[in-house]
Amino acid sequence: MAFVTRQFVRSVSSSSTAAATAKKIMVKHVTVIGGGLMGAGIAQVAAATGHRVVLVDQSDDILAKSTKGIEESLKKVAKKKFADNPKASDEFVQKTLGNLSTSTDAAAVVHSTDLVVEAIVENLKVKNELFQRLDKFAAEHTIFASNTSSLQITSIANATTRQDRFAGLHFFNPVPLMKLVEVIKTPMTSQKTFESLVDFTKTLGKHPVSCKDTPGFIVNRLLVPYLMEAVRLYERGDASKEDIDTAMKLGAGYPMGPFELIDYVGLDTTKFIIEGWHEMDSQNPLFQPCPSLDKLVAEKKLGKKTGEGYYKYK
Repeated sequence: MAFVTRQFVRSVSSSSTAAATAKKIMVKHVTVIGGGLMGAGIAQVAAATGHRVVLVDQSDDILAKSTKGIEESLKKVAKKKFADNPKASDEFVQKTLGNLSTSTDAAAVVHSTDLVVEAIVENLKVKNELFQRLDKFAAEHTIFASNTSSLQITSIANATTRQDRFAGLHFFNPVPLMKLVEVIKTPMTSQKTFESLVDFTKTLGKHPVSCKDTPGFIVNRLLVPYLMEAVRLYERGDASKEDIDTAMKLGAGYPMGPFELIDYVGLDTTKFIIEGWHEMDSQNPLFQPCPSLDKLVAEKKLGKKTGEGYYKYK
């Protein structure tokens, strides 16, 4: 009888575990790695929608700067959201900041998180080392996601033992304003993980779209070759930068011309993306580097972030 009872309990326990495993993860606690523009933006929107957020970077100075930027951004959002109610505006800012904490030790905070979102330098080796280390400390249910815009999600996921709980979450800059999030599903990403991330992005007030793990996903796969072709058009002397931008704004209805957009995104970021794709497929004419872009980046003229790029900023 005792044996039968033990077998029954074991069976029920096993069934309960299987049922729990099949359930989607409700993300309540988020750890964001990287306090730059993207990481700070992701942390801001997550904290503003009631999630407990830990923002992680290498130093307290970086985190202090990130937190200050988040507070300033929140005040702008609140001013529009509560235009006729200053008290509600202040409460929104303080409540959001109350949901946000910082740390310089990622391994020490991931043990209690539901989701880790990485937004660090676009370098596969650095990302792999980070996730490989965090994989040892994170809880079993924790989902890992990368905000990479150019690297293969599968290559990053392979550094961990949780390929089924790994996906891409590609936000767009500026995160508080841009509604789109690309949710990237690798061949190993479980349906539960994918659905959990789709639900999470919706709680942020974003619009998720799904894409397989293809270079550039949807937006950048279409956008970056367009930007590079504009540069080639200019390099050949077929048209000036100004006329190319004007043509695309007035002729195609784009809010920015390609050169304005490259300067806004960052010449270094654009160069890194196209170089990564070129390494994967050097024969693809869409993935060929551009000499003028390489030259400007070598001169540290990176666009709006440095005050000079294809255009000079006053």
